[in-house]
Amino acid sequence: MSAVQSQRPYAALFAKGEDRRQRILGVAERLLARNGWRNTSLAQIAREAGVTPAGLLHHFESKEQLLNAVLDARDTDDDTHADRTGDLFEQISRVAERFERAPELVGTFTVLLVENIAEDAPLHDRLLMRQRAAVDIVTEIIRRGQLAGRYRQEIDAALKAVEILAFVNGMETSWLLDPSIPLAEVFQQYAESLARDFAPITTPSQPPAR
Repeated sequence: MSAVQSQRPYAALFAKGEDRRQRILGVAERLLARNGWRNTSLAQIAREAGVTPAGLLHHFESKEQLLNAVLDARDTDDDTHADRTGDLFEQISRVAERFERAPELVGTFTVLLVENIAEDAPLHDRLLMRQRAAVDIVTEIIRRGQLAGRYRQEIDAALKAVEILAFVNGMETSWLLDPSIPLAEVFQQYAESLARDFAPITTPSQPPAR
């Protein structure tokens, strides 16, 4: 048997294992979004994913590891589709695409965020660090725009970053409550409003003296 032929069974097993892992993650996202992590057991996830509890533990050694894997999926989705060097307002107007692309990640993240506000919650520290890192990223984008003269200098970049992220998180919660909200229009209008607020104030030129 050739080396290539001997490797094929292992490749097939790896692909099968990865498929099972993704199926477990998908079920976890759906159940967590619906029931929260306190009311979702590993046994429930295993049953709906069509694996044994031992099979689930082969991929995720604990409930906390599975929760972190769900957050990893959300972070990967954000990193894949975000352009942190591009136009701030364009990026905000495109946030609504996430709701169409990965609604289960939106729901799961929002529920986990609310459930882990307490300092002793399992994901509190990670979510806090994630929030602060996101504020830093948006702050830096605003400051670069100020240095380039595109944004008003008197805007407090850090405070504005907090406001923008609060708007995004709030819209995610509102959408979970009422999926009929026209998200694309809401985010587009918010982006346009920010663009007007950020625009440098120009003073009309004085007519030449006679």
